[in-house]
Amino acid sequence: MKILSYILSTIFAIVFFMLLLIFHPIQWLGLKLFGQQKGHQKVVDVMNWFLIKSLLILGIPVRVKNEQDLPENQTLIFVANHQSTFDIPPIIWHFRKHYPKFVSKKELGKGIPSVSFNLRHGGAALIDRKDGKQALGELARFSKTINEKKWSAVIFPEGTRSRTGKPKPFAPNGLKMLLKYNPEALIVPLTINNSWKVFKYGKFPLGLFSPIKITTHPPIKASTLPFNDLIATVEETITKSIK
Repeated sequence: MKILSYILSTIFAIVFFMLLLIFHPIQWLGLKLFGQQKGHQKVVDVMNWFLIKSLLILGIPVRVKNEQDLPENQTLIFVANHQSTFDIPPIIWHFRKHYPKFVSKKELGKGIPSVSFNLRHGGAALIDRKDGKQALGELARFSKTINEKKWSAVIFPEGTRSRTGKPKPFAPNGLKMLLKYNPEALIVPLTINNSWKVFKYGKFPLGLFSPIKITTHPPIKASTLPFNDLIATVEETITKSIK
């Protein structure tokens, strides 16, 4: 199995990186010719569809279960556990009509074809984990922007990826800042399963044949619960579905 993994991982890495290279200039053209929402965002959506399908090289389908009737033109805050880089493309693609924007670490804003361009120009929050003042200021700016544009936010309260699938404790500060400027937002808990298995051997070779599954839970109106109860409810909802 590991020999097969080396072969398929090599093919996947080439395809994945080529997709990032191809879509980088297309993103730039979309932004310059049609603007952020009508041009750039459409390119990003399509790129992430291709990134999802590229996982089939590894025998990994992505399955998103969403039985919730999520309203459009309203700010949603998607809160999810975090297992790997491959958590992100399915959220962008499957929830694209809600314009999900990510809270990400500042380091990802440069040096990665397509990804860094999207983070810098697509409306993400780029926070410096070593600079609390910058992080809070950036989160405040981001929170006001999604409220104004009726975009949605995606936040991983664990802060870093779980490399074993076992969830880490949720930190409340990011979500608290998002709700400060979006008190009427709907919180949408997402549970991600199996994406950590892509990296179960480390960065190379990659794991094979473990479908990534994302489950959407019923949304919670943020204003209906005190914050501490809200974060506890969201954490329990997400983590009890991790397998």
